[in-house]
Amino acid sequence: MSKFVVGLTGGIGSGKTTVANLFAAEGVALVDADIVAREVVAPGSKGLEAIVTHFGAEILTPEGELDRAKLRQRIFSHPKEREWLNQLLHPMIRQEMLAQVEKATSAYVIMVVPLLFENGLDRLVNRTLVVDISPELQINRTVKRDNVDASQVNNIISSQCSRSEKLARADDIIDNQGEISTLKREVLALHQRYLQLSGTDNAHD
Repeated sequence: MSKFVVGLTGGIGSGKTTVANLFAAEGVALVDADIVAREVVAPGSKGLEAIVTHFGAEILTPEGELDRAKLRQRIFSHPKEREWLNQLLHPMIRQEMLAQVEKATSAYVIMVVPLLFENGLDRLVNRTLVVDISPELQINRTVKRDNVDASQVNNIISSQCSRSEKLARADDIIDNQGEISTLKREVLALHQRYLQLSGTDNAHD
């Protein structure tokens, strides 16, 4: 890959979006896995067509969009169905993300991927950046933001790569437990660093 790519990740409620938007404010292109995941199953897409062929038209909303809640229910208790879905969508998502990276015109690209390590997408980037906060703060922020139960948040956290593993695998870490002004300073410092790195030889496997 010719472009210098930074993989941005962090657990639920860690503030990935806030950090990504601060980089975007500096003119850095963002490629967001969550947005791409929605695009590959949008009405009229090959992804949605394959899902309807496999699960039947009842997997759609009356407006002809993918009914995510229904799909989640279908795959939740059927590991084989979940595997089928992952095998269909993961390559599509990966391909679209790489296409967006290549189209980007900024000095480097931030790839925002919630499950960067879990899905092996760290292989597609030159550097990994983890947004880190304590599990207590993760739970508090997510409960407030999404109006969900703390036990639900706990389940999501435990299904993801552990905090210690994320930190051990990160090239760079942003501590997002303080003020927004501190966060902005950290992002600006990393932005300068990535500009330097992107100007160097970035041949990377």
